[in-house]
Amino acid sequence: MESHEILRNAFKETSPKVVASELGVSLSLVYKWSQEQSDLGSGSRNPIDRIVNIYELTQHQGIIEHLTERCGGYFVRNPDSHCRKGFQYLPATNAIVSQFSHLLTRISTAALDNTITSDEAKEIRQVWDQLKGYAEGFVRCCEEGDFEIMHERTTPQQTDTPDEPRRTLY
Repeated sequence: MESHEILRNAFKETSPKVVASELGVSLSLVYKWSQEQSDLGSGSRNPIDRIVNIYELTQHQGIIEHLTERCGGYFVRNPDSHCRKGFQYLPATNAIVSQFSHLLTRISTAALDNTITSDEAKEIRQVWDQLKGYAEGFVRCCEEGDFEIMHERTTPQQTDTPDEPRRTLY
């Protein structure tokens, strides 16, 4: 979804007039933010696009982290996609389950004394973020169609010597 569409949807739930008043900008500018920019003059660079541009210029992750924290979230960067033909789903699924098990083990070990220290909380956060990133990589491979390739490779026509070596996400 484009940023102007996000703002258009947001303005369905909040009055653009209130937004303009609180930000000290004109109502027409707020409406232009929710329009696609064109060579004919409609639309205007909106605040979302400007923040993205600032991030792209600085590459300072703190900008994104600050926004997500202010909105009650936590930023975790998505991994780059490394999907290739021959992606093996069963080993990747097992790895996700194993990492989730590691997270649960870490949590239960930390909670044995009925308290979790700040160092233990940091370790739990680190394991959790790694798991989220790994699972995101798996989902991206599924979305990029590698799931279909897996089904093609498991048909009875498969030979004993595969065309490519087995590969996993890790």
